[in-house]
Amino acid sequence: MHTDYMVIGRTRNAQNIQRLVVGIESKGYSCYNFLNIPATPDTPDLPWDEQMNISESDPDFWNSSHYRETFETDISGLKNADTIVMLLPCGLAAHMEAGLAFGLNKKLILIGEVEKPETLYLMFNERYPDIESFLETI
Repeated sequence: MHTDYMVIGRTRNAQNIQRLVVGIESKGYSCYNFLNIPATPDTPDLPWDEQMNISESDPDFWNSSHYRETFETDISGLKNADTIVMLLPCGLAAHMEAGLAFGLNKKLILIGEVEKPETLYLMFNERYPDIESFLETI
């Protein structure tokens, strides 16, 4: 399904990701939200921190159909979004997604302050210090 935006970031930053997604949608745009899929299928009502602790220690991670399906759904969301917004702080997965988005020629937006600037951060078309500054522009 095509969307205007996709937000990428750290699941443990779920509260701010949700705030950004709601802000984008309040402006009339569609946004793929990876938080719609629980990190752990057996305990979806746990806080995100706890779900991530469980999934990261799952001894059957590589063979799990849930994680494979989550991966495929998120990649589809990335491919079908016009613009990718990376919200800091985030982890390695979001950085990998940003690289993939760059390779797919997506518009890339960075929100937050980069602790250690690297030349590859120049892949972002726009940068904003915070969510509110970004939302004012769309």
